[in-house]
Amino acid sequence: MTTIFELLFDQYKTYSTLDITLEIVAVIFGFLSVWFSKQNKIWVFPTGMISTLIFVYLLFKWELLGDMLINGYYFIMSIYGWYIWTRKVDKTHVNQISTTTFKEKKISIVLFIAALLFVFIIYQKFDKWTSWIAYLDTITTAIFFVGMWLMAKRKIENWIFWIVGDLISVPLYLYKGFTFTSFQYFGFTFIAIFGYLAWKKNLHKTQLTS
Repeated sequence: MTTIFELLFDQYKTYSTLDITLEIVAVIFGFLSVWFSKQNKIWVFPTGMISTLIFVYLLFKWELLGDMLINGYYFIMSIYGWYIWTRKVDKTHVNQISTTTFKEKKISIVLFIAALLFVFIIYQKFDKWTSWIAYLDTITTAIFFVGMWLMAKRKIENWIFWIVGDLISVPLYLYKGFTFTSFQYFGFTFIAIFGYLAWKKNLHKTQLTS
């Protein structure tokens, strides 16, 4: 009789020790990144960059192109976000948490559609439309593309996209056989919920003092 442990981790028998170690390290730094984001700390970006670099390597090796593209995009947006979060809007203040403007909402819609089309073209080129997973990958990629852009802009709505994307990713990665990564997204879901509440509280304080 197959145990729950075997169902969750049996696939790792075929993985090298290096790949398992790298996935665990990437998950740890991923957790640190999301935690620092919840705390509204700049360390969200360097820790996130370490995690995404490792995942780009692993996902390329595992031929999960959509997921690899997400992480490559995360890395680029982390550089952009690091700049935005530390850029001074005047002589003494840096960018603070805020809500999206109407223009940014329109950009979010355009980015979502562009991400869908981009992943569609990539999957079409490499003949990856082999199962329903490819369609979910496309949707989650678009969700995370927008979420990462909003986080880089320090917009509170980024957490809504993370929550939705994380909820989809938990069973998706479990089905794909990447249990540690699935656990990561499970933890991300709760951190994202508390992150949204923490940022909302921070935003409310900023509005009261402005």
